[in-house]
Amino acid sequence: MNKNFTPVSLDGSRDFYDLWQRTPRRSLDYTLPNLWGWQKYYGLEWRFDDSLCWIRQTLPRPVCWAPVGDWNAVDWSHALWDSCTEAALDFIRVPEELLHIWQQALPGRVDAGEDRGQWEYLYAREDLARLPGNRFHKKKNHCNSYVKAYGEPDYRSLDDAMVEDVLAVQDDWCQWHECENSPSLRAENEAINRVLSHWDRFSGLDGGSLYVDGQMVAFSVGEKLDELSLGVHYEKGLNGFRGVYQTINREFAQHAGAGFTYINRAQDLDEEGLRQAKMTYLPTDFLRKYKVRVRKA
Repeated sequence: MNKNFTPVSLDGSRDFYDLWQRTPRRSLDYTLPNLWGWQKYYGLEWRFDDSLCWIRQTLPRPVCWAPVGDWNAVDWSHALWDSCTEAALDFIRVPEELLHIWQQALPGRVDAGEDRGQWEYLYAREDLARLPGNRFHKKKNHCNSYVKAYGEPDYRSLDDAMVEDVLAVQDDWCQWHECENSPSLRAENEAINRVLSHWDRFSGLDGGSLYVDGQMVAFSVGEKLDELSLGVHYEKGLNGFRGVYQTINREFAQHAGAGFTYINRAQDLDEEGLRQAKMTYLPTDFLRKYKVRVRKA
């Protein structure tokens, strides 16, 4: 067993995906595009043993993320101490299901605090695809405004040949929002460029786009999390196109979301404006996550 952490890399993708498929609760945080895309920003490292992929964040300070693998097949009374240093028994982004497993396996030794900003929003796919009833009246009006201005949505599924157009939209969006002046937006831009430039190296990525008069004006990139859930990694639209966000959201749910029950649209990071925007789409549930400290005794 390799005791050393190494930077998250695509060279370990086969081992990672094998363990990912066994993970009982699959959070958007723990997808390979997310881990690799944000590797430099968080200094993310990993190491593999026979049953788990251990993940460690080194920036701005060392802390463990939840491990990936079959949580129900692990002897946690030994695994935690064998796999993390004593100083690294603080964990972040721990899904509620794993917290409960730890609490049962290590009674009285697990302290947890709710981390609301990291909760991932789960929506009924049918709601986003159809915008039914009065509760989505405003969203539907935005989509109608888009149709009135630009015609019926010209939605196209993403493929390798369209990545250049996606990156052009992202570059335009970043210039408009002055990403260079925002560390978080600059890091997100780097993550998007990094992942999309290696589109074919990831298993399960899916995407859609909107075109107006031959120009891409919006894109959405997601990934199958499990049989029920599709996660959304990135969604961007060009400024000046009315209703573009509501329309790409709806079209992506209709097309890429076909066959799924839920769409996971990630967390709000305690940003009040983002939280309000996510709540207007009326989530049906959350993938809850916690900050956790595990004591030896």
